[in-house]
Amino acid sequence: MCLPHAGGSASFYYPVSRNLAPAVDVVAIQYPGRQDRLRDPGIADIEKLAEHIAAELAALTPKPTVLFGHSMGATIGFELAWRLEQDGGRPPLELIASGRRAPSSVREESTHRRGDDAIIAEMATLNGTDGAVLADEEILRMSLPALRNDYRAIETYRAQPGRKLNCPITVLTGDNDPKTTIPEAEAWRGHTDGECRIKVYPGGHFFLTEHQAAVQAEISRALGATRSTV
Repeated sequence: MCLPHAGGSASFYYPVSRNLAPAVDVVAIQYPGRQDRLRDPGIADIEKLAEHIAAELAALTPKPTVLFGHSMGATIGFELAWRLEQDGGRPPLELIASGRRAPSSVREESTHRRGDDAIIAEMATLNGTDGAVLADEEILRMSLPALRNDYRAIETYRAQPGRKLNCPITVLTGDNDPKTTIPEAEAWRGHTDGECRIKVYPGGHFFLTEHQAAVQAEISRALGATRSTV
């Protein structure tokens, strides 16, 4: 299961679906307020988002599952994994947390309170948005409510003290990511009783677009011997 970044959509993971099919069913989550869910009200709370996704996942046929989340999606993945483990019926095989500092590593950020131009500048700085979108005023303005909502969700999130997973965590990070330092990535070790692997790639916040093959190899590795049944 793939969980997008702030302002992102399910289509971001099309290359993953294309390259891992048909052996793997790639389920990419579409948050409300964008693309085919444009009219659905946004959810500006990470834990509520995780609860909604857990409820949707419960309706699917149980299969071995790896959770992959980038940026905000990594934090949602953590909260989702915790809920799945608490439920006891379908804990994830592994959480792959990409481009996000550990839940316990808090920065005071307020992008969601700033004006539209400041949010657009933030998007451009992180290089996570298609240049064509930034150049199209109508599409850009249409996407801003969802983006502001997502920034509010991730910037106001505070992890419950002591919350840990049982499943292993693999952390992927860029060596020049302004949103995650190496020590902040290493802090994920405190959020699991299982193994925690840290992998550092050249690049910034969206390093994964330049290292797609390596990132997809991590997903395949996490699925391991169960891949043929997923």
